[in-house]
Amino acid sequence: MFALKPISVDAIPAALARAERYRFLNEPEQAESICEDVLAVDPNNHQALITLILALSDQLRHEDSRTVARAQSLIGQLANEYERAYYTGLLAERRTRAFLVRDSPGASLPAADWLHAAMRSFQRADELRPTGNDDARLRWNACVRMAQRHPHLLAGDVEERGQPLMLE
Repeated sequence: MFALKPISVDAIPAALARAERYRFLNEPEQAESICEDVLAVDPNNHQALITLILALSDQLRHEDSRTVARAQSLIGQLANEYERAYYTGLLAERRTRAFLVRDSPGASLPAADWLHAAMRSFQRADELRPTGNDDARLRWNACVRMAQRHPHLLAGDVEERGQPLMLE
């Protein structure tokens, strides 16, 4: 089997810029690979960790449970509670969108559960947000607009619903 070749520490900034570019080009697997290379030589690289979480969440339309579990595990490694809440919400929001595009029977129930989970996480992130950071509010508003476009997602109040099912 072939062995992975480590990148040099000096190459990390360019590698992270390239990973971001691959995300923008809708090639999240390439971004994921680059982030893995960065984390192999700099395990505490915050930007690589965030980019990896985003690259994994970019792949949710082709989701398998391992991708979700891995993203959730990486979110757990984030250093502050605001980021953990924000990226948990982002992952749940993207899962909602993935269920909506599947257009399969029964997809609306998990989509609604994930939307409500996203909104709970964004609400928590909003409570913890640094001054001048409205990212969680922007994502909350996107979730509200998604619910307005898909009224079947509004079944039940956000505070009343339980955690989404992990059986998908």
